[in-house]
Amino acid sequence: MASFDLGDFGYTLEEFFIDGTATCYEPAGPAGTDGYWEVAPSGQAAFTTRLVVCRPADPAAFTGTVIVEWLNVSAGFDAPAHWMLTHRHVVRSGWAWVGVSAQRVGVEGGGDIFASEPEPGQAGAEPTQSALALPALKESDPARYGSLHHPGDAFCFDIFAQAVRAVRAGAVLGPLTARCVLAAGVSQSAIHLVSYVNAVAPVLPPEAASDGYLIGCRTGRAAPLSGWGGQIRVEGPDGVRVRTDVAPVLTVQTETDVTGVLAGVTARQPESTRFRWWEIAGASHADTYLLGGASFVDSGEVPPAELAKLMAPTAEPFGMQLPAAVNSGPQHHYVAQAAIAHLDRWARGGDPPPRSPLLEVDPDDHMKLVTDESGIARGGIRTGWVDVPVAALSGIAPAGAPGLAVLLGTTRVFDAAELARRYPGGRDEYAAAFGAATERAVAGGFLLPDDATEAVALATAAYPA
Repeated sequence: MASFDLGDFGYTLEEFFIDGTATCYEPAGPAGTDGYWEVAPSGQAAFTTRLVVCRPADPAAFTGTVIVEWLNVSAGFDAPAHWMLTHRHVVRSGWAWVGVSAQRVGVEGGGDIFASEPEPGQAGAEPTQSALALPALKESDPARYGSLHHPGDAFCFDIFAQAVRAVRAGAVLGPLTARCVLAAGVSQSAIHLVSYVNAVAPVLPPEAASDGYLIGCRTGRAAPLSGWGGQIRVEGPDGVRVRTDVAPVLTVQTETDVTGVLAGVTARQPESTRFRWWEIAGASHADTYLLGGASFVDSGEVPPAELAKLMAPTAEPFGMQLPAAVNSGPQHHYVAQAAIAHLDRWARGGDPPPRSPLLEVDPDDHMKLVTDESGIARGGIRTGWVDVPVAALSGIAPAGAPGLAVLLGTTRVFDAAELARRYPGGRDEYAAAFGAATERAVAGGFLLPDDATEAVALATAAYPA
């Protein structure tokens, strides 16, 4: 979760096993694109799974909010994707975080959607693991996790609900009492949360209900109630919306998720009193903040110059050889922190998040972004990284990008002539313009005031020498 000591910030990290009997569901009517799905119980099975709890050690420091994250298993193991994006805000706000091993792959193993298939003619060859692959729980430590048992992803929805119930009951929070429970999931987990909100949340008792949902980086489709097939694209209708009669829902999308491989543009829906849909210009599904190690060391005390080095453009993340440098802009991290702060206030009865401008798409091809002369997307949530750029950041992978690279976007660093044309006053002029853009993002509600100074310092430190 982090390479710095959370204890230095007043936090304690614990692990719990929970067990019980989980229910699976089947449609009791049309599971259409409107999101209003009726379901009926269709079976039960025993389970034992794991929760990871990160909470303030001092009850007086706890402010009442608990983020319950559906851990992501796209690479074949549990990954705390939302924690990696937003842990800075969780810790400084005095919140607790609970990671749930909700899906079978994270517990039992057997899935890595980014694995490379054998080349034609390689008879009997096995697929190659992706650069991110790690063992699932039972494989990583049989002695510790051998008692875990996951009956299959048809039961993952109720397993997650029982984790929320355990949080609300205080069974895993020590002396803390949750006053606001927010469910969060990114990517594959977000796809499952769409189905969870649409089908399962409406039938849950209050003691298992979440007060709000953060759905990040979803596809246009939703996960099947019968279980996950282990592929990026899933069966079912395209353009599935989220029902708006359960709890506040905030969806946060990058360019990759809107018109890239995930095709979330088909699921755009009107905003309402209980729904918001954000789209971030220049951001990708994953970037060097996540891939370069910055998120693991980012305690809030790392000098901006060091963070900038960890986030520098690279075409070789994790030793992979890619056709272009991946996206190196941290705006996804900063906007996600604003998003979860807004959701907390909203779920507690406060004002809803601001309405996001949408990324502009070609009217004749809604799977194609409209860009400026530098290749930077128009529209969407704007930050200094796109309005005062030193590189063209994109969430769209180059044609033919292999495996994981389809989610990583690109960075095209401007040459010296382009930088001189844009910023004849050099770094100082750039920093001033970036500061003004950051002030606009803060005023719009898409960047937190607590992050503004660091964002400007980080951008300035990364200005090409």
